[in-house]
Amino acid sequence: MDTLLLARLQFATTTSIHFLFVVVTLGLVTLLVGIQTAWVVTGNPKYERLTRFWGQLYVINYVLGIATGIVMEFQFGLNWSGLSRYVGNVFGAPLAIETLVAFFLESTFLGMWIFGWHRLRRGVHLALLWGVALTAYASAFWIMVANSWLQNPVGYEVRDGIAHLTDFPALLTNPSLGMAFGHVVSAALLVGGMLMAAVSAYHLIRRTPDFAIFRTSLRIGVVTAALAITLVQGFGFAQFGPVGAVQPTKFGSGADADALIAEWTARFGPGDYTPPVLANVGLGFMILIGMGLGALWLLLPLLWRDWVIRLRFPLWLLLLGLPLPFVAVILGWIAREVGRQPWVAYGLLPVDQAVSPVAAPVMLASLIGFSLLLGTLAVTNWTLIARHAARGADDPALGRPPGHPADLRPEPAFA
Repeated sequence: MDTLLLARLQFATTTSIHFLFVVVTLGLVTLLVGIQTAWVVTGNPKYERLTRFWGQLYVINYVLGIATGIVMEFQFGLNWSGLSRYVGNVFGAPLAIETLVAFFLESTFLGMWIFGWHRLRRGVHLALLWGVALTAYASAFWIMVANSWLQNPVGYEVRDGIAHLTDFPALLTNPSLGMAFGHVVSAALLVGGMLMAAVSAYHLIRRTPDFAIFRTSLRIGVVTAALAITLVQGFGFAQFGPVGAVQPTKFGSGADADALIAEWTARFGPGDYTPPVLANVGLGFMILIGMGLGALWLLLPLLWRDWVIRLRFPLWLLLLGLPLPFVAVILGWIAREVGRQPWVAYGLLPVDQAVSPVAAPVMLASLIGFSLLLGTLAVTNWTLIARHAARGADDPALGRPPGHPADLRPEPAFA
């Protein structure tokens, strides 16, 4: 057993599972903001029911997503002490800001939003949700700042064998940041739109009594997903230039790549400095899925006079196509992260110098333990989401008025 391989597998497992929670959270909160804003502006109770229904699914995913994030941070600190020691002064700055934003501001706003139903004015309650959304985007931004530094280290100098931050604004203008952040955000909107469209399609196929509710959310989901896939494609293809400039070895060989490999060989010794085939495979399949999902635009004309519902087969396509954006975001992560190999910080710190000096059996035990824990959280999350989504929008627990009969059930008697 190879300690480095086990550590890499553990990192890939934990971050992949956590990333699925992140894109759902970021996508759904954006749609929730739009729906609740429509409710406050129009006063239409339909939008209130939609806010309560989708808000409940959002809260489930958020709570369990926070748990996966904490688990991921533990394995990150335990397995990659070399990374923390060498670049912690630079890499830790955006991560610290993200922690303050996500675990304090975002969670506080969300808690007040959850318990503020029927206690706060509508405008104040809506402002809290806007706060949740803005801090969620800020959290994603700072994570991408940290990740982009690993992709293209800037604004630092090495003193006594340790990287020190010397130019904070350079982190924010990193060439590998802007388009990548737009790509992640638009991918999250695609996931949120597809999830909303698929759940709505499920209820419309079953012909549930809440036809008007899910007809509206179907239209919102389809329009959002169609717009988002165009942004995904645009930001995705726009990254090839900046990424190829700062990472010449990522997309194949060439004069710049050969010169860089020669420099690394002289500095770090002989080795394989080309990315694994897996990176290009992930990139290829991600592009294939992204181009295929462009067919979402064909559904927009079918929204006229509800042909998308009357024909029924488009509803099945939306339902069966739900896994595709999730698969695409994981493949995109593989292309970005594996394509950086064999570096944890590109051209600066090889992965074999970043891993903690831990025995292979111990690393294997932690891999199994963390994978089981995160797998359990993921299964629990999707089970709860599926269960509450299947119940429909009749009377979700979120936003239920005080004194509602469902809250006045007698306590069970104990012998």
